[in-house]
Amino acid sequence: MPKMKSVKGAVKRFKVKKNGSIKRGKAYRSHILTKQDAGTRRKQNGPAVVSKTDSASIKAMIN
Repeated sequence: MPKMKSVKGAVKRFKVKKNGSIKRGKAYRSHILTKQDAGTRRKQNGPAVVSKTDSASIKAMIN
């Protein structure tokens, strides 16, 4: 039986933290940030955590 391959796009986007939760990036941070107000840009700083409902499927993709 062959080994399961990890989804390389998921490996590049997600990291598993020490407590088992999954860290993810946030959307709308790449370019044309001048149209967003300062509060929106401030809220998008730093990583976010994946919800518990999605974490099982992402862990299966990462292996």
